[in-house]
Amino acid sequence: MEGYWGSLLAAFALMLVLEGLLPFLSPGSWRSAFRRFIELSDGQLRFIGLTSMIAGLLVLLLTT
Repeated sequence: MEGYWGSLLAAFALMLVLEGLLPFLSPGSWRSAFRRFIELSDGQLRFIGLTSMIAGLLVLLLTT
């Protein structure tokens, strides 16, 4: 069970690093993109979330 929690923590840490790259490297672009996301409808945001989850699952399946 320790390996599972260690892997989960490592994945969470990597997600935080990746999420922080754009605001760190280009805060203006990040702010602009965030404004555009706010203007999307709920359905569009759900589609983006679903697409992101499916892409993540496919990457996991292909790398394991």
